[in-house]
Amino acid sequence: MIRQTTILKEILLEGVGLHTGKKSVVVFKPAVHANYGIRFIRVDLPNKPEIEANYKNTSTGLAVRGTVIEKDGVRVHTIEHIMSACAALNIDNLIIEINNNEPPILDGSSKIFTETLLNAGVQELDAQKEFYTIKDPVYFESEKTKIFAYPSDHLEIECTIGFDHPFLQHQSLTLTDLNKDSYLSDFASAKTFCFDYEIEALQKNGLALGGSMENAIVIGLGGIHNKEPLRYSDEFVRHKILDLIGDLYLAGKPIKAKIVAQKPGHQNNINFVKEFVSKAIIEKNKISEGKVSIGVELSPTEKILSHEEVLKYIPHRYPFLMIDKVKIDTGNNTKAVGYKCVSGNENFFQGHFPGSPIMPGVLIIEAMAQTSCVMFLSRPQMQGKLAYFMSIDKAKFRVPVKPGDFLELRVEIIKDSGKRGKMKGEAYVDGKLATEAEFIFIIVDRDSSLRGDYDTSDSCSK
Repeated sequence: MIRQTTILKEILLEGVGLHTGKKSVVVFKPAVHANYGIRFIRVDLPNKPEIEANYKNTSTGLAVRGTVIEKDGVRVHTIEHIMSACAALNIDNLIIEINNNEPPILDGSSKIFTETLLNAGVQELDAQKEFYTIKDPVYFESEKTKIFAYPSDHLEIECTIGFDHPFLQHQSLTLTDLNKDSYLSDFASAKTFCFDYEIEALQKNGLALGGSMENAIVIGLGGIHNKEPLRYSDEFVRHKILDLIGDLYLAGKPIKAKIVAQKPGHQNNINFVKEFVSKAIIEKNKISEGKVSIGVELSPTEKILSHEEVLKYIPHRYPFLMIDKVKIDTGNNTKAVGYKCVSGNENFFQGHFPGSPIMPGVLIIEAMAQTSCVMFLSRPQMQGKLAYFMSIDKAKFRVPVKPGDFLELRVEIIKDSGKRGKMKGEAYVDGKLATEAEFIFIIVDRDSSLRGDYDTSDSCSK
């Protein structure tokens, strides 16, 4: 059983708020009762009103340059960096006392919040952790923003940003698994950013009064105004993921899903969370050797190979990895099922076809072939092997596959000669057969493949 957590000891942080420009002190305290959640307490106000950090308490009309929670007219602004740190550290319950309406911006990232909470320590509570999961994709669109969620056994985020600006037009990045170490090394230090032409307008509206080159990256037409170099070459999309992690944590429970976000922002992130929770189910996580998965029923001999496990068996990598997970059966190794979340961020959609994106049929067959390779190469005797295409036959394309579709790739052995395999593959979308084909591949040693000295004379007969 995975248990709920809180921090071990009280700890304090102080600094200037990004938008108010006022000094702010936050005190993090352990919440010793399970299911308390994360709550902000305004100690500067009479009766010390508290607001739970939950999507139900968000003020989306104010969530343009930060995430705002509100209850009975009391607000706390710009909480996303604290929430992001709590999500990365798996902190479920926390008291946050604050003497102003906004936490300090510090260096513009969540690094100091994360390190401070780590220094406070994390302790388990005597209660089981719950998660939000989905069995079917969830879609949210608003103007240029698209945020989709697909079934997964953990949180993964694929994010793309783009601006009508000569210096910052397009960045894309994928977080394959949220954990303390990857968050600290790859995301926590990413600073907030804005364009120089926004600053005057923000300050006229009473925002960014505490902003400076020390806590924000300021972008101009010719580049970055800050003298300090970027912490990451793609720091802007990393900060967007940092913010999205924090906003997703407003669901009130950790989310297990693959999130694909195009041009996310706080207001749309929160509206997506509302849509997601309305369609999610609550799962009390039971450690079951990887059998908690993507909304499919598993027999005692079946298991889902995660994205990371798939990478151990086949050499394909972005942008040519065409499967996310594979279901194999250790009791019957003649069949397998691959799963592919078809994201609108796939690079092939840029040219196939603009205005009417369709996944190329040859790549659907490639996805079926990669599923077959995982099935073969996951066998213990296949260590150090590779699989190469030899032929494709009887290919038929019945239904177009579009962005947002969830591909189920069913493959079955027709003939297995040890060194070669003949497979039948079928790809389904929403239960409808989209593509089918038969194909033959050869199994070779990795070293032989590099030398090119493998034998192709013995093929599988039809």
